[in-house]
Amino acid sequence: MTVSRRDFLHVASASAAGLLLSFHVPERARAAPKAAPSPAQLPPPNAFVRVGPDESVTVLLAHSEMGQGIWTGLAMLIAEELDCEWSRVQSEHAPAAPVYAHPVFHAQLTGGSSSTNSEFLRYRTVGAMAKDMLVRAAAARWKVAPEACRAANGVVTRGKDQLTYGQVAADAMKLSPPTKVKLKDPKDWKLIGTRVRRLDTPEKISGKARFGIDVHFPGLRTAVVLHPPAFGAKLARFDPSAALQVPGVEKVVPVASGVAVVAAHFWAAKLGRDALRAEWTPPEGGGLDTAKLLAEFRALSRKTGAIAVDVGEVDAGLGAAKARLDLEYDVPYLAHAPMEPLGGTVKIDGDRCEIWVSTQSPGATQQSAAKILGVPPEKVDVHTTFLGGGFGRRGSQGVDFAPEAVMVAKAAGVPVKLVWTREDDIRGGYYRPMYAHRVQVGVDARGMPVAWDHVVVGQSIVGGTPLEPAFVKNGVDSTTVEGIVDSPYLEPIPARRVSAHSPKTPIPALWWRSVGHSHTAFVMESAIDELAHAAGQDPLAYRLALLKGKPRHARALELAADKAGWGKAPAEGRGRGLAVHESYGSIVAEVAEVSIDQGRIRVHEVTCAVDCGTAVNPLGVEAQLQSGVVFGLTAALYGKLTLVGGKVQESNFHDYPMLRMFEMPRIAVHILQSNAEMGGIGEPGTPPIAPAVANAVFALTKRRLRSLPLRVG
Repeated sequence: MTVSRRDFLHVASASAAGLLLSFHVPERARAAPKAAPSPAQLPPPNAFVRVGPDESVTVLLAHSEMGQGIWTGLAMLIAEELDCEWSRVQSEHAPAAPVYAHPVFHAQLTGGSSSTNSEFLRYRTVGAMAKDMLVRAAAARWKVAPEACRAANGVVTRGKDQLTYGQVAADAMKLSPPTKVKLKDPKDWKLIGTRVRRLDTPEKISGKARFGIDVHFPGLRTAVVLHPPAFGAKLARFDPSAALQVPGVEKVVPVASGVAVVAAHFWAAKLGRDALRAEWTPPEGGGLDTAKLLAEFRALSRKTGAIAVDVGEVDAGLGAAKARLDLEYDVPYLAHAPMEPLGGTVKIDGDRCEIWVSTQSPGATQQSAAKILGVPPEKVDVHTTFLGGGFGRRGSQGVDFAPEAVMVAKAAGVPVKLVWTREDDIRGGYYRPMYAHRVQVGVDARGMPVAWDHVVVGQSIVGGTPLEPAFVKNGVDSTTVEGIVDSPYLEPIPARRVSAHSPKTPIPALWWRSVGHSHTAFVMESAIDELAHAAGQDPLAYRLALLKGKPRHARALELAADKAGWGKAPAEGRGRGLAVHESYGSIVAEVAEVSIDQGRIRVHEVTCAVDCGTAVNPLGVEAQLQSGVVFGLTAALYGKLTLVGGKVQESNFHDYPMLRMFEMPRIAVHILQSNAEMGGIGEPGTPPIAPAVANAVFALTKRRLRSLPLRVG
């Protein structure tokens, strides 16, 4: 008898093996609810905490662990209120199911730096509910009132009597959940706010952790797909004979995305694809060229686009200003380039399908597979493995690597592990779009802005997808202008206008770590720095003057500057630059110290200050800030995709390089104590680093860099 993971969990919940308490986890909420929910308000369960007779505490999470640490952070929330032994806690990925669908995204999805802040009260509430039921079960066994008992460290006590959670878990499962629980006062927290080592680290260090590429079972075949050589090209014909002569190659099958070569192992599949002969029709108009496209974007930025913000008389304000700055910036297409290659494993058995995949979107994977196979979604079981990096790339909503694996398995008639090579990934699409910005600022006699006109040009990330109605209003994709329309610098300016153009291209676009903030922070913080120097003012003092009504921004900026030694001369041959930016509810200030070595920018130190509200696990916050800096620094110094004739010219890390170990700066992270609403932390460290470095280069060389990646030679 074959039992699916979901069915097994259902059976386990009905047994006497332990306490199962289920709760709802809506995804990508931007902020935690103001009050803890009662069980009566909870939708159908899609995640749970299980206390086993062996004293284990298992938290099943609807979110994907891709290195951001939520296996630990979310489990800490439950463990805090449950008062269990932390050494007994473990986490597991939840299966995919329609019940996880978010009302906006219509899919189960991990993203937006929302996993912890959206669940802060809910997970704690469930921990408290489980503790209440365990205490009541122990009290019933002793025939006393629950108030006579106390629970701590996984043990319920009454005087000298003791019962472990495991001993009363089966009895607790038979009780009704409480209708109301009291959560701990923050002063009583034992776990939250402490530096906790990650639960997933030991298995990752030992090699026991299973990522998508690690899946294997008897009878599994490996496949690679020959994709079109350029965006817009289409398959005309192919000849499989040479590929089938490669030892190990078993089948060559066409699929919607190209031609798949199925073999006994990866190397045979790879050699078979190399030998495959295929002809393609060229892209319409010869294909896209990024140099020409950027010129078109720059020309378009000189015209007002769809209006996102329009306050005051901008044109009159610019005309009456004491002085005026006209600034142009641009950023290129970027690949996500996660270390674990893309792909997925698919096994089709009759009308049922199992998928093992490293994905941020198990819900979308389930829905896509069901559509391809013509079966109900509940016939598709998705097993989410660890993710070897995501950064948004594994969260695509279209027909991509996971659905492609389903198509190949269906066409080949055998279980298949689809593997994308690094070249497939770099050239396979779904990029952070290219953008051009034009900023016109009018200033008064003190050099302070009185009029601001900002035009952004770049394709919409959500245009043409099911998410378009939620994110595109009045022709403006909110992800294109986020970080501008809500900038604290713009708020006090009496005349301000922000508009956007979203030209369509054949290039598949997708959110990239920090999404729109990845380019808007560069532009805003570069422009503010230019204004400060034009006014003859210190960049820190100028920013603080503009941020008088934003104490959180000012505190973060002052802390980062103080810790970096701002105001004191850096070592000879070095310059410092700073930036502060808010994204996903968190404010991050960064100071970069740089030098120029043989025409190349070298970043020596980065000092970060962050206000993210409550830091559940400061160790995790530090790690994510460091990660965000490295990710953003890689893009700032190297990231650029070039297309000629619709074909991406870069292919692997030799021409799309990552930051190397010897280039790694010292990174100091300082966490501000804050009572503010909790923000996210996975993405906010990335946006400020590019402008901080660019501003540092200017401080050192007096040369403004307005294009990414940054080049001085």
